[in-house]
Amino acid sequence: MKNSRLFSIFLIVFVDMLGFGLILPLLPYYAEKYGANAIVIGLLTASYAAAQLIGAPILGRLSDRYGRRPILMMSVLGTLVGFLLLGFADPIGRALANLIAPGTASLSLQNLMVLVVLFFSRILDGATGGNITVAQAYISDITDQENRGKSLGLIGAAFGLGFILGPAIGGILATWGYAIPALVAAGFAFVNLMLIYFRLPESITDEIRQRALTEKRVVINANALWQAINRPRVGPLLHIRFFFGLAFATFQSIFPLYAQTTLGLTPQQTGFVLTYVGILAAVIQGVGIGILTRRYTDVNLIVISSVLMTLSLIGWALTPNVWVLLIILAPLAFSGGVLNTVLSSTLTKVVYPEEVGGTLGLSTSIESFTRVLAPTAGGFLLGSIGAWAPGVFSAILMGWVTSFAWRRLVLRPDPPLPVRNQPVSVTGD
Repeated sequence: MKNSRLFSIFLIVFVDMLGFGLILPLLPYYAEKYGANAIVIGLLTASYAAAQLIGAPILGRLSDRYGRRPILMMSVLGTLVGFLLLGFADPIGRALANLIAPGTASLSLQNLMVLVVLFFSRILDGATGGNITVAQAYISDITDQENRGKSLGLIGAAFGLGFILGPAIGGILATWGYAIPALVAAGFAFVNLMLIYFRLPESITDEIRQRALTEKRVVINANALWQAINRPRVGPLLHIRFFFGLAFATFQSIFPLYAQTTLGLTPQQTGFVLTYVGILAAVIQGVGIGILTRRYTDVNLIVISSVLMTLSLIGWALTPNVWVLLIILAPLAFSGGVLNTVLSSTLTKVVYPEEVGGTLGLSTSIESFTRVLAPTAGGFLLGSIGAWAPGVFSAILMGWVTSFAWRRLVLRPDPPLPVRNQPVSVTGD
C-alpha cells in the first residue's frame, strides 16, 4: 500500500514538472510576440515565484488542517486553470480589449491585454503552486524518519526528470505555436487531477488534523510565519535553506547567459549542458540519497555537501573551457541534489506532524524568494564585474552556510523535539 502511494506521488510530481517544463523556456518568446521587452519578460518570469512566495506556506498549513488530498487537488486545479489561460491568452486578451474599446481597440491595447492575461495565468499558477510542498508533506506522513530521506529523494528525481523532458517536448510542440505547449501542459494537469482523485487516499489521521485545527501555533498569519523562522531546530535549517537557495538559484538563473557570453555556447548546447546537470541530480536524488542516508546522519550530509558545493562554485568561477565545466558540474549537481533533499527531510523531523505542511510551505516560500533575488544579483555581477563574479558570490554564500551549519548543527545543536505525553500516530503501513 505504501509503495503504491509513493509511486502515485512520484507520478503526480513528475507529470506536474513535465507540464511546468513544457512552457517555462518558451514563455519569454511567447511574451515577446506581444511586444514585451526584457524588463517585462523578467517580471513575468519572476511573477510565478513571487506568487508562490505567498501561496506555498498558506497551502502547506491548510493541508495540515484540512488534509493533503483536498489541498493537492485545489493546487493542481489552479495549475490547470493557469495553463488554460496561458494557452488561450490571445483570444481572451483581444476580447478584453474589445470590451474596453468596442470596435476601436488598437493593436497595442490588444497586445497589452494579452500580456495582462499572461501575467494573471502565471500569478494564479504560482499562488496555487503548492503541489511539491504538499507532496513532500504527504511523503512525510507515510514514511518513518529512517526512510524519509530516500522517499523524498524520489520526489526530487521525479522533479528533475519532468524538468529534463519538459523543455525538449515543449520545443517540439512550439513548432505549431506557443499556445500548444500550454494547452498540452493543461492536459497534463488534468491527468494529475485524475491521479489524485482516483489513486491517492488521504495521508493524515483525524487526530493529526484535529490537533492542527486546535493548536495556536498553526494560525495562518505573518506573525506565525515569523515565529516559525525564529524557532529552535527550525530556524537554523531555514537559514541554511535561504543562503543555499540564493547561491544555487544564482547559478541556475545566470548560467544560460554565462554560457553564451563566456563560453560561446549556442542555446541548444546550453540546453544539453543543463540536461546533463539535471540527469546527474535526478540520479543522486533517486538512487544516491537512499544509500547516503543509511550511512551518514542528516547533519553530516548537510555539512559535507555545503563544503563540496563551495568548492564546486569556486571551480565554476574559474572554469576556462567547456570540458572543465562538465567536470565541475558533477560535484555541483551532487551537492545540490543532496542538500535540497536532506534539508526538506530534516525539517519534517524537527516539527510535530501537524506542522509538517506549513513548515515545508515556508521552506518553499523562502526558496521562491531566492529565485526572485538571484536573477537580478547574478545579472548585475556578470555584467558589471565579470564572468567569474556570480561563481565567487555563490561560493561566498555557501562558505557562510558551511560555517553556520558547523556552528549551529554540529558544535551547538538545538535540543531534540520534546516528546508529548500522548504521541500523535502517523499513518503508515
